[in-house]
Amino acid sequence: MSAPDGLDATAGAGRGERVMRDGCDEYRYRFRDCNAGFYATLGSAGVDCTQNPAKVSTGCYCVSMQARSFRTHRRILVVMLLAVAGARASAQSTEYKLDPGGEWQQTAAPAAGSDEAVIAQARRALADKKPERTIAILNPWIEKNENTENPLLAHAYLLRADAKTVNGDEYKALYDYDQGVIARFPASPLYVTALERELEIAIRYVNGLRYKWLGMRIFDARDIGEELLIRVQERLPGSRLAERAGIELADYYYREHDLSSAGQAYELFLRNYPTSVYRMKAMQRRVESAVGQFKGPEYDTSSLKDAKVLIGRFASLYPTEANKAGLNDGLVARIDESAAAELLVSAKWYIKQDDLVSARHTLRRLVNKHGGTAAATVGAQMLEDRGWLKTPVKADAKIEKKVEQPTLGGTVPSNAAEEKGSSK
Repeated sequence: MSAPDGLDATAGAGRGERVMRDGCDEYRYRFRDCNAGFYATLGSAGVDCTQNPAKVSTGCYCVSMQARSFRTHRRILVVMLLAVAGARASAQSTEYKLDPGGEWQQTAAPAAGSDEAVIAQARRALADKKPERTIAILNPWIEKNENTENPLLAHAYLLRADAKTVNGDEYKALYDYDQGVIARFPASPLYVTALERELEIAIRYVNGLRYKWLGMRIFDARDIGEELLIRVQERLPGSRLAERAGIELADYYYREHDLSSAGQAYELFLRNYPTSVYRMKAMQRRVESAVGQFKGPEYDTSSLKDAKVLIGRFASLYPTEANKAGLNDGLVARIDESAAAELLVSAKWYIKQDDLVSARHTLRRLVNKHGGTAAATVGAQMLEDRGWLKTPVKADAKIEKKVEQPTLGGTVPSNAAEEKGSSK
C-alpha cells in the first residue's frame, strides 16, 4: 500500500517520521509538506503508537495524520476516538477520511454478518441511547456463542450489562459483569472495566439505592453493595479501584453507626494504603469510631485507651486539622474523665458486693492514674472516709497482684492460698 496523497514515503524533508499501521502491515513515511491534506487511518487494536504531536492513541487505536490545521480538527478527532475506543481487539480495521466539509466519512467497515459487525451494531445502538435494541441484538448472539471460546464474548457481555444498567436494571447487569466478564475472562482488558462498573453499582447501593423487583425499587440493596465492595478489593488488591472500595466500605460502616466495623475497616485501609489521599480522613474517623464505641462508665472503656493513642498520632501528623476537628487536649481530658468515671463505678459496685479489697484497690488506681479528675476527687474522699489511705503500700501491691490474676476454672491463685493459710 502506497502512502496517501501529499505524503512522501522516502523524502527526508518532512517534520519527523510518522508511523501508520493497519492490520499486520506497517508503513513508514515522512511528511513532505505540513500543509498537506488531512488523512487518518484507524488500525487494529494493540498497535503501539509512538508519541508525536500529530498522533493520538487510545490504547486500542492509532491515528497518524497531517492536517491543514491540526488544532482545528483536534477536538473532533478525540471525540471520534473515544466513541470507538472499546472496539474488539481483533476486529477488522475501520478507516475514516475527513471530507472537504470537515465531516468524517467511513471508508471501510466490518464484513456484513460477521461477529464483528454484530458487536459494532450493538455498540452503535447503545451509543444512540437504545439499550433495549442493544440487548435484542446481543441476546441471540450470546446464546449462540456462550459455550465457545469466542474472544468477542467479553465485549458482548459487557455491552449487554451496560445496556441493562442504562435501562435501570443494574441488579440484572451484575450477572453479566460478574459471571460473563470477570469470572470467564480474567486476562481480558475488560476485566478491570467490569470491576469499575461493579464498584459504581456498589457505591450506589451502599448509599441507599434499592434494586428493582416487578419494576419498582423495593428491596434494600446495602448488603449487596457491601459484598461488592469487598469483592473488588479481593479481585484487584493494591489497585486504585481497591483503594476506593476500601474507603467506601469503611464510610458505609461509619454512616450506619457500626463503629466497631468502621474502626477495623479504617485500620485495615491505613495499613494497606499508607500514602492514600484518604489517609487523613481515615485516621480522623478511626479516632471518632473509637470514641463513639464508649457507651458510658458502666461499660467497657478499652476503646478509650485506643482513642487516646490515636488522637496523639493524628495531632502530630495533622495539627491544624486536629484542632479544627476537636481532636486535641480537650478531647483527651474528656476521655480521661470518662475512664476515671468507669473506675469509680466499678469501685462502688465492689462495695455493694461487699468485696472491700477490690474496691480499695480500684479506688487507689483511680486516684493514681486519673488525678485531677472529678471522679478521682470523689475516690480520694471515699478512701479517706473508710480509712484506706493508711494502708501500707506493700499490702496494696499484694492486693493488686491478687485482683489482676483472676482464678481459672475455679482454682485459687497461689498467693491467695498462702494468705488464706496464714490467716488460719
